[in-house]
Order: sequence, then C-alpha cells, then structure tokens
Amino acid sequence: MNNTKLETKNYSMNYGSFRALEDINMQIPEKQVTALIGPSGCGKSTFLRTFNRMNDLIPGVWIEGEVTMEGKDIFEIDVVNLRQQVGMVFQKPNPFPKSIFDNVAYGPRANGLTDRNALAELVEHSLRGAALWDEVKDDLDKSGLALSGGQQQRLCIARALAVEPSVILMDEPASALDPIATLRIEELIRELRENYTIVIVTHNMQQAARVSDFTGFFYTGESRTGKLIEFDLTRNIFTNPADKRTEDYITGRFG
Repeated sequence: MNNTKLETKNYSMNYGSFRALEDINMQIPEKQVTALIGPSGCGKSTFLRTFNRMNDLIPGVWIEGEVTMEGKDIFEIDVVNLRQQVGMVFQKPNPFPKSIFDNVAYGPRANGLTDRNALAELVEHSLRGAALWDEVKDDLDKSGLALSGGQQQRLCIARALAVEPSVILMDEPASALDPIATLRIEELIRELRENYTIVIVTHNMQQAARVSDFTGFFYTGESRTGKLIEFDLTRNIFTNPADKRTEDYITGRFG
C-alpha cells in the first residue's frame, strides 16, 4: 500500500512477562476507515492505543518491532506532538465540566492559541466537522455535561478535531449510545473519512461492515495473547474470509 498512514512491523507488546500482542503486521491506509474486530480481551483496544502511545502510561509495558506514522518511528516523536496528530475518542463520552465552547477550545488554548476570533472560528469549524454546530450554536455557554449522550460523544469528536489531527482513533465510540445516536456517529465517521485516517474498535459486526473500508480480525486462542488473524478489505473479510476463525467469528459461532 503506497498511501500507508500507520504501520506496524513484527510488533509485540508486553505487560511485564505477559505478552498482550504478538507479531502484528498491519498497514493502515490514509483517509480510510479501518475497523478492528474480535472477541473481548483479544487486544484490539491495546493495539489501538499503541498509535497515540497511551500504553506508555501503564507500568511495566515494553514493546518489540516497529510502529510508524508516515514512515517515522512514533516512539521517536515527541509524545505531546504525536497526540496532537493522533486524536482519540473513547467508549464513554467524557466531556470536561466546562461550557461547550471551552470543551472544544481546550486543546487549541493549551497549544497557545489565545485570539478570541481565531478560537471562535476554530470552535465553529470543529463543531461543524462533528455535525453538532446546528444543535448547539445558540448554547455555546451551556455545560457540555448538559448534552445528550450522543451529543456529548460528538462534542468529544469536535474536541479531538480542534487540534487538527490527521488520525482519529475511536474505541467503541457508539457502544454507550442509543440506535439513533449510533447512526449519527456512523454517518459522521463516513464524512470524516474524507479528511482523516480513522481507526475504530467495534464489537458490532454490522457497524464494522457499514462504516469501514478495511478490517483487521484479532484473536487470542488459549494463549491469551492477541494476534492479527487477517487484515483485508472489509468486503473480503465479510464475504470471503481467508481464515476459518474469522468466518466463525463474523457468523456468530463464537465471540
């Protein structure tokens, strides 16, 4: 893949003596949606958090192999700089106990942007990018915590967009939401793909099939060590998987 944005080569991650991930080779293409699927505990979220180095925060973690973004070793990039480029949206919406405006402006302000007009433009642009502007434009002083669950998650997406990343990681971004809010998030993911590289962890097979271009299937087996069983175009994974374990998982025989 010549438009690879993120890549792992022979990547393994260990918590002390426990091997959480083993020998993962994956090329994540730019401005596409890549879904990571597999049963609980197979290392999907651990793998996702590799790309903004959130696993660095866990004591006893050590890695082998390579992880690169546009060919650069992410462990040689300043971690603050890396996290500006690689945004993260979590499973449960986590807005700050601040106004809607201040939630979105938080990152840019932390990066030194103080001009009110420039901040206002960036906040509007980010809220529009997260398909939330029309719902909140008259209530920007209202607490982000006063929004509905689906709106809170879109606010968190706007907050991620405000620091102008090129990659957005999403860890089960719709699992705490009702079906209507989930569809809004899925529509948004498809729109964001035009400008961002998106990697999403999901337990929802239909969601992976609906929103992603590429899919990676992770599995542990008895070893409890997460392995990438196969990675391909989503349509191939769901219609003609190469590995029987992938077929068994997506047809509901286990997981």
